[in-house]
Amino acid sequence: MSELITAELVDLDLSATTKDAAARSLAERMVAAHRVTDLDGFLADVAAREAQMPTGLDGGIGIPHCRSEHVNAPTLAFGRSGAGIDFGAADGPADLIFLIAAPAGADDDHLTILSGLARRLMDPEFTAALRAGTDPRAVAALIRGGEAPEEPEQEQVETGKPEQEQAETGTEAAGGTEAAESVPFRIVAVTSCPTGIAHTYMAAESLAAAGRAEGVEVIVETQGSAGFKKLDPAVVAAADAVIWAHDVEVREKARFRGKPLVDVGVKAGINRPAELIAEARRKAERGEIVTATDSDKASGSGDGDRDGNGSGADHAHFGVRLRTYLMSGVSYMVPFVAAGGLLIALSFAIGGYEIASAKSVADHFVWGEADSWAALLNQIGSAAFGFLVPVLAGYIAYGMADRPALVPGFVGGAIALTVNAGFLGGLVAGLLAGAVVMAVQRVPVHATLRGIMPVLVIPLIASAVVGFLMFIVVGKPIASLQNALTDWLNGLSGSNAVILGVVLGLMMCFDMGGPLNKVAYAFAVGGLADPTPGSLKVMAAVMAAGMVPPLAMALATTVRRRLFTKTERENGRAAWVLGASFITEGAIPFAAADPLRVIPSVMAGGAVTGALSMAFGATLRAPHGGVFVVPLIGEPFLYLLAIAAGTLVATALVVLLKGARRTAPETAGDAGADGSRVTVAA
Repeated sequence: MSELITAELVDLDLSATTKDAAARSLAERMVAAHRVTDLDGFLADVAAREAQMPTGLDGGIGIPHCRSEHVNAPTLAFGRSGAGIDFGAADGPADLIFLIAAPAGADDDHLTILSGLARRLMDPEFTAALRAGTDPRAVAALIRGGEAPEEPEQEQVETGKPEQEQAETGTEAAGGTEAAESVPFRIVAVTSCPTGIAHTYMAAESLAAAGRAEGVEVIVETQGSAGFKKLDPAVVAAADAVIWAHDVEVREKARFRGKPLVDVGVKAGINRPAELIAEARRKAERGEIVTATDSDKASGSGDGDRDGNGSGADHAHFGVRLRTYLMSGVSYMVPFVAAGGLLIALSFAIGGYEIASAKSVADHFVWGEADSWAALLNQIGSAAFGFLVPVLAGYIAYGMADRPALVPGFVGGAIALTVNAGFLGGLVAGLLAGAVVMAVQRVPVHATLRGIMPVLVIPLIASAVVGFLMFIVVGKPIASLQNALTDWLNGLSGSNAVILGVVLGLMMCFDMGGPLNKVAYAFAVGGLADPTPGSLKVMAAVMAAGMVPPLAMALATTVRRRLFTKTERENGRAAWVLGASFITEGAIPFAAADPLRVIPSVMAGGAVTGALSMAFGATLRAPHGGVFVVPLIGEPFLYLLAIAAGTLVATALVVLLKGARRTAPETAGDAGADGSRVTVAA
């Protein structure tokens, strides 16, 4: 196994002044060491990870990191900055910069090494030695000092007691007979982050250290890339409180029911562990336990505490939780949309639109006839589309109340189709199912019934209640609303259609694949389940607007190269293909580097495209955009004209705004050898 870091990967006089330039400088050392195969590709992956959440930590530490297919061996590069570099930490710039590169399929041994380093960064003596070091070889050896520690199944904090007394305490936790006064306050914690390399283990070590200082017994389960080893059920049962410090969903949340819970983002576990422990103790004193409903609905994404300053699901705004529930349903629905919609689109390309009325291929299929094959594709796609509303409802309910809500959610979605409530009915059915299950879970039951509650009692009761509500109470009014919406879409013309196109274009381009983008996409896809002329126009407008951001950035980097860094110019070449393929996310690296100029520009371009597409009456039956679906578009020339117009508007604006700065952004590739800024005339 190659060494994680060598002297050649250490820069004790890092001259870069921005995080992008620092990442490039350290990544170039990795390339020289033959650890990274594609510099710009790797840096794009680093930037994408940085866009998810800043990687700066209190104490002057920056840890940009990612998994990448451009990395052939787990590698760590270290840079020490005299001036400090802003990595988004609350306490200011970082002077210790660690660039962590993990292969896409990194093995557990290497990831264990990285997790060991992450823990050591919480040790003040370790960071002080890094700041004092003068020899790159000695610093590399110091960093390697924690190499290959065996990953424990769980991290139990020593409380300063003699070994025998700690063993006795463990016995008490499992049901011993010692007096309650001798037992410390016990906390079990779960830490996790999107990459599962650094923050996961740093939060674990930070909580452990705070537990030692407070005399609290802390046991941490790290749900990271080096493996997921569950806490002993007896340890969980004996715990007085639970802390979740996570930015991805906590796995097997039901284990922690009946315990006081503090639910925060992973950076809160790193930056303010003592506060979390104190909050856990207060909740335990007040008897605020987690019900089955609470533990299942708690935010798995950490949205309530992305920056470590909030408190996750406990204090998340209702709108944040609602968005999480809806996005859960949409994310599971999208594969059905893609498969079913593209099959239907192919059937139209082969057999024409009239193929939708063909006889069932189960009764009539001729191997040598193109129409039979077109009918087969259409009917398979239609079968997949038949799942859209039930899947949407089922997984909205699942996002609210976990597995017990799946059955009533799917049942409610199916009933929504039966009463012609459509896409809106599916949304309501999912929310109703989740709410009913959450209400049932709050009812106290005898211990003997708990085992059958999630598999029998809850699905039975919730399905009956949701079915009654959908059939008798809300189904018909929603169906009337759905019909009214359909009639409105069919009647759209002139200024009304243009205004809707503007709104959809803005939504598609604001977060480029994020929640608003997905809401606009889901709205358009909902109309495809029962297509009308109006809904097909909406689909075309949404798909056209989604192509604008990457195409605009590709064009801008071509016509005004000097306004962009070398990395951005490389990304611009890739953005041509991404934009042509309707991959809006191709513009994210540009938006992350310069959001105040890029995002408003592409939003303006998307609004123009959406408005023109609606005004031209372009239609689209496929739930996807890009040049591949042009044969399926009504008014294809005007559709492409709308995309071109929006792309030109966005390009002109971003060039104008960037040119007004009179200097190009700094990167190592455009900077002098000493890292100084290169000034470029506007």
